[in-house]
Amino acid sequence: MPLGLLISGPTEDVVKKISGMIEDMVPSKVIAVGDGASDNLEKRGVRADVFIVDNKVMRRPIAPIKVEVDQTLYLKNPPGTITDEAWHVVKEAMKQEKRVKILVEGEEDLLTLVAVLSAPYNSIVIYGQPDEGLVLIRVTGGTKKVISRLVDEMEEPDEKT
Repeated sequence: MPLGLLISGPTEDVVKKISGMIEDMVPSKVIAVGDGASDNLEKRGVRADVFIVDNKVMRRPIAPIKVEVDQTLYLKNPPGTITDEAWHVVKEAMKQEKRVKILVEGEEDLLTLVAVLSAPYNSIVIYGQPDEGLVLIRVTGGTKKVISRLVDEMEEPDEKT
């Protein structure tokens, strides 16, 4: 289930809609989560400030996306988890005034949640919804509250039975 506004259709149309929305909203930051979303935005001229990628699409290895950034940060985050390292690195990336790529060893899927909670207000987080399109989340107090509740409900690894 999408966490924000699902924009579906042909990739060109989806990215064009998102580009228009970004122009209208004038966000603090644009954060792209996932290799497919990052690549589609970058190739079509939608400039993101932060990219969170793992060199995989639908869990299959791909060639690293080509994006010019000022800094690359690295972190380890096993599938189905959000590590303390992930929180630290994503928060650090959000503080930067330059373009940053975060390369994840493991899986970046749940880092959409971290991105929303770490991003400045009025930012936009974009991620892919497999076989449907892209999801756009506008970072507001309300979205941070919803995502925070979702994260709070997640099990701690040592609590699993």
